[in-house]
Amino acid sequence: MSNNKKKTPVKDGLWTTPSAPGQKPQLIGSRCLDCGEIFFPPKENGICTNCQSNKREEIKLSREGKIYSFTVVTQQPPEYYKGPVPYAEGFVELPEGVRVESLFTECDFDELKAGTEVEMVIEKLHEDDDGNEVTTFKFRPKLI
Repeated sequence: MSNNKKKTPVKDGLWTTPSAPGQKPQLIGSRCLDCGEIFFPPKENGICTNCQSNKREEIKLSREGKIYSFTVVTQQPPEYYKGPVPYAEGFVELPEGVRVESLFTECDFDELKAGTEVEMVIEKLHEDDDGNEVTTFKFRPKLI
């Protein structure tokens, strides 16, 4: 058995993987072709909750947005979350109008506030039982 550790996304299909130097990952969403409603995560099946259409296309979402709301979690949640505690999580409003639930990283919890400009990054969430790195998207305050 190999000792090589892998990086694996927490869920496939949430973001793009850059294929060239200088490219950055982007979240993947979907847009209703009849009314323009945007969804994240992307709707793979079912109907638009706005107009009930079943026509949609996959789209790349903006990498930047603003914190809409947040909280700081100081107690270990149930088994599904295996990352570090405390952590900040909340919603980021993207320019497309969709709000994305996310963890926040590289920030001082006391300085987080609604309206802060943030950008998406891909980072380690935790290690699985085999020691592989499980990655997820997070948002961090935008570097000025």
